[in-house]
Amino acid sequence: MPANSSRSLKAPAYPSRTCLAIVLAAGNGKRMRSRLPKAMHKIAGRSMLGHVLNSVAKAGADKIVVVVGPDQEALEAEARLIVPDVECVIQAERRGTAHAVLAAREAIAAGYDDIIVAFADTPLVQPETFSKMRIALAAGETAVVCLGFEAKDPTGYGRLIMKDGVLESIREDRDANPDERKLSTCNAGLMGISGRHALDLLGAIGCENSQREYYLTDIVAIARMQKLASCALIVQQDEVMGVNDRAQLALAEALMQARLRTQAMSLGATLVDPASVTLAYDTTLGEDVTIEPHVVFGPGVEVKMGALIRSFSHLEGASIGENATVGPFARLRPGARLMQDVHIGNFVEVKASEVGAGAKINHLSYIGDASVGAKSNVGAGTITCNYDGFAKYRTEIGEGAFIGSHSSLVAPVAIGAGAYVATGSVVTRDVLPDSLVVARARQTEKPGWAAGFRQKKRKS
Repeated sequence: MPANSSRSLKAPAYPSRTCLAIVLAAGNGKRMRSRLPKAMHKIAGRSMLGHVLNSVAKAGADKIVVVVGPDQEALEAEARLIVPDVECVIQAERRGTAHAVLAAREAIAAGYDDIIVAFADTPLVQPETFSKMRIALAAGETAVVCLGFEAKDPTGYGRLIMKDGVLESIREDRDANPDERKLSTCNAGLMGISGRHALDLLGAIGCENSQREYYLTDIVAIARMQKLASCALIVQQDEVMGVNDRAQLALAEALMQARLRTQAMSLGATLVDPASVTLAYDTTLGEDVTIEPHVVFGPGVEVKMGALIRSFSHLEGASIGENATVGPFARLRPGARLMQDVHIGNFVEVKASEVGAGAKINHLSYIGDASVGAKSNVGAGTITCNYDGFAKYRTEIGEGAFIGSHSSLVAPVAIGAGAYVATGSVVTRDVLPDSLVVARARQTEKPGWAAGFRQKKRKS
């Protein structure tokens, strides 16, 4: 038997059984009208392929094989980014779903107990559902487990043909008779197959149909002919929806956002207007966090207990400490780390910077590649000049420093603890602790100059 993977995503729910997950991702996705492979389009900041890989891994898959089409190197790279030890195999000809599954023949032959067949364009299936499929296989009474759903409008879907609770076959809509078309229990496409019988069942699938393709759905009838049982696991239609075009991508995004918002609120966060908040797949919100309307979270954001994110803020790759306040209209870019009680105000951008406890950057500032000491105050319009056109440089602001409004700190530069930078200064050299730096031209005044200037211009 294959050895278990040490992949961090895997949940060891089945220590005595091994599992192979085959994810079909070879479709062209022409209806997306995109240069990207369909499975790389994102939902909640993660590719559809990434969502599927995460789910099957959490359901305990020991090995994952992704079936891709020719010249899909970008899709292969995406798969390895999510699961480093994934195996990618190429389906050179597109001759149906069973043909695609058999592109992983070598992995199937390795002898896994459970085989899960998933689709890269069905991103909303949760790990618990794949786990239930494995539980059904582990019971030993069925060789094939099919996911199904009750459709409000079954037109176009394959029907699950049941008799006395036993799944006898799957009938495509175009091949169904009038009575079968009245059935509302439909095929979602995803399957669990007993590893012991998989190659025999898959190898018996033929292509005697109008499309001359090998349909995975035929496996149910073949199992019946081989005196093997099949069963259906019924889930909500939304969970197994496929994404074939931009409209369906938007619908899947809405469904995922609803799921993420409900989870966040159940864990103790307050979303003042949930429908206006956009979360990422990995957004972490602590207890008593408050999110005002129209906030967007990109991937990699953690907000700790008691923090307040005000309206129209955009956060990505950032960590926000306890009881901190961000926004409104703030932008936190990757590498922003705010400690407790930090205040980041309106129209402030922070990137690749640490902001110490109790520090305040209340308005109209850019802080990039910097360290801001605890209880420092950064005045309005201050910027760290971190880029010279070729390289980035750091600015260090010590604890308790005061940076006057409209100051430019030209990196690399260090402002000592307790130092005071006068308003409008352009600081190019290090400033000693507890000192005052004034780095601006001396003000001069010429009485009557403006009147004379205007008179001269009128005559000319």
